[in-house]
Amino acid sequence: MGLDLCWPIGLMFSLIGAMLAVTGLVTSSNADMYKRSLDININLWWGLVLLAFGVFMLLLAKKGSKGADQKPPAEKPQVTINQPRR
Repeated sequence: MGLDLCWPIGLMFSLIGAMLAVTGLVTSSNADMYKRSLDININLWWGLVLLAFGVFMLLLAKKGSKGADQKPPAEKPQVTINQPRR
């Protein structure tokens, strides 16, 4: 079966991570927004984490699809010995 969930998972996490990281970059000058999170730009950091995970999943999917393209090794023919019935 050729179903590989790494592609959609990688695309989803990469897209959400990129959007969250861009939001963190755009709002980084707003100090009031990050008072509740101890002045940590949580949007930027979690966006980068999600983006890194999404890229990792896409790399796994690409690596897995290379192995699926190769032909499986040919099976050795089974040798049967006919023994006389008793």
